[in-house]
Amino acid sequence: MKKRKKMGAALGVVLLCFISVYLVLFYRHFNTLRQYPVTAWLEDHTADCGVVLTGGGNRISDAIEQLYLKRIKKLIISGVNPATQLRHIFPQRSFFGDIDLDDIILEKRSLTTYGNAQQTLPLIEALNCKDVVLITSKLHMYRAFATFKSHFPKEIPIYRRSTVGKRYDAHWTRVGVETFKTVFYDIWFF
Repeated sequence: MKKRKKMGAALGVVLLCFISVYLVLFYRHFNTLRQYPVTAWLEDHTADCGVVLTGGGNRISDAIEQLYLKRIKKLIISGVNPATQLRHIFPQRSFFGDIDLDDIILEKRSLTTYGNAQQTLPLIEALNCKDVVLITSKLHMYRAFATFKSHFPKEIPIYRRSTVGKRYDAHWTRVGVETFKTVFYDIWFF
């Protein structure tokens, strides 16, 4: 019986330590996510390739605009539904007359942010890209950038281009969900 109590106490201490670490990480990431800047309004980077992560907001239209303005040479749209074609994503094609559709690659295998990094790296290498502009929402950029940075070789610089979706400041519940995901990624992937 004493052995069981000691095991239970030890398990309780381990669980308490895990919860404490998790709460510290949650608090740190929650505050970082709330204050993350919209870099699309502050900086314009040029690079060989752009990677835009699907998921909403103005991400894809901003990425296509970067291609149109020749700030990037090739665009990878990562996380596209396998049944989706470029015409579904880019219906305003006729307004961007001189975009070569061969410069847009649809990556259709990834389902997560880690998958985005994992699936785009071979494409980046095949396209011989020396640097990359990562395009996603303001709320998602912190986790996405850390994931890409940990997965990509250090020789490939990654520039952040965070955009705004429907609202500049996300509701605290959306920040909470993203924080939960960020803590998970921090523990397993960063």
